[in-house]
Amino acid sequence: MKFQVLDIIPHLKNPVTGEIVSTADRLNQVVETAKRAEELGFDSFSVGERHAGEFVSSSPTTVLAAIAAVTNRIRLQTGVTVLSVLDPVRVAEDYATIDQLSRGRLELVIGKGNEVLQYPLFGQSLDDQWDLLAEKYSLLRTLWRKESVTWSGRFRPALSEPTTTTPRPFAGSPRIWHGSATTLTSAALAAKWGDPLFTANAIQPRENYKVLIDHYREEYERHGHDPRHQYLGAGSGAGGVFIADTTQEAIRQYGPVYEGLTANRNVPGNNSPFRDIQHAVAEGPALVGSPEQVIDKILSYHSLYAHDLQSISLPTTLPFEQQLEILERFALEVIPAVRAAAPTTLWEAEDPFGGRPEFAGATEPDAAATVTADHAFNRSDNAHVYAY
Repeated sequence: MKFQVLDIIPHLKNPVTGEIVSTADRLNQVVETAKRAEELGFDSFSVGERHAGEFVSSSPTTVLAAIAAVTNRIRLQTGVTVLSVLDPVRVAEDYATIDQLSRGRLELVIGKGNEVLQYPLFGQSLDDQWDLLAEKYSLLRTLWRKESVTWSGRFRPALSEPTTTTPRPFAGSPRIWHGSATTLTSAALAAKWGDPLFTANAIQPRENYKVLIDHYREEYERHGHDPRHQYLGAGSGAGGVFIADTTQEAIRQYGPVYEGLTANRNVPGNNSPFRDIQHAVAEGPALVGSPEQVIDKILSYHSLYAHDLQSISLPTTLPFEQQLEILERFALEVIPAVRAAAPTTLWEAEDPFGGRPEFAGATEPDAAATVTADHAFNRSDNAHVYAY
């Protein structure tokens, strides 16, 4: 298994102490965490995107560029790029720039987002969110794979003259994942194009995410794509990872913080049903406990999902030094055991994207193909979700 650190960059008070760092310090913590994650052997670092609520992640491109400048190996991802409200031309330009700065380390994770307030902010209708995502992704994909593009669609002015976005990506089009939180639609869109899927695994029972994953795999096969490209990522719930010598000690130390954060209904993302730390540890995806407990939980999800990439988030309201200690313990005491028990070809020689060649992998879908899925898989479709 591969491992990602995700920071959606929430900017919150510690609910126990009331302390909060400045915006500048919070943003610099993201860059420092990415540097340390690379030193500790994590495979990727992901920056979220939010345009409402108590977050400072409205410009993930800027943060990723800063990370690219101080790292050399770790892959750079997004979690997610809210493509539904963005201009695909600008997305192609901005992220290709990061891809060049990082010399080919970029991979996007796209989605329509789960923050409903961002749609009127960008002059879009929430009713169009899925159509916006599908159309804009098709254009972004074309812009990164072709030059002299002409195009017309419903939501953006036409590209009447042949258009080539610059800079071009570093070594062919970066891989694009699709983030899926509550509906079948993102899973179906990923399967249509033969792309990998990133399931939030955040606030619902694990069986609900299994439905999304199964639908993705069934649709992927139906579209006739090469199974070698069918990779799956999974999140680890709201609240962040917390490791102590024993699970009881982890619950004692982190429980008041976790419950204080999840009790605050004014914070976007706090629709988790696991509001009690005991409940979250026993039945939710929270990675809180001893190293052995965390290993067992990740592998229990792997037995159900067969995922290739595990994402974790740090408890960012805790003192920064403590966050880095948790990151180090996870790297030294959890990752080796999980890697040994759950091997993957992701980012290895067998992965067509392992060395980022020009990707000719998945079969292009028929232009007339439609994404057939139930937009209303779960009534929390438009709810705030920490991960995606």
